[in-house]
Amino acid sequence: MESVERYRKIIQKVLGDRAARSQRSNSQVEAQTIFDTERDHYQLVYVGWRRNGDRDYGCLIHLDLKEGKIWIQYDGTEGEIAQELVEQGVPKEDIVLGFHPPSVRKLTEFAVG
Repeated sequence: MESVERYRKIIQKVLGDRAARSQRSNSQVEAQTIFDTERDHYQLVYVGWRRNGDRDYGCLIHLDLKEGKIWIQYDGTEGEIAQELVEQGVPKEDIVLGFHPPSVRKLTEFAVG
């Protein structure tokens, strides 16, 4: 349970830092963090309007905590969130690349599930 609490804090810090870096003062698109600590679902989403009048909405990162592991359900960033989690002290065996099928996960350096 101790590692789950630590992972919650790491996830919130990483997503919060990314949201802060993504905010532009002259933009009408907001980076929002969504933290469901009761069910352990965490997202970074963009919401707002582009300068050309188009709506901008979408999930950039989706992480879940399941059975003591961080599941990366979606990573739409150029910088890999898995590496950032490792840099924050999360062992690779506690990170699951959930966006890959299990047959591919076993070929990575991260957990299968």
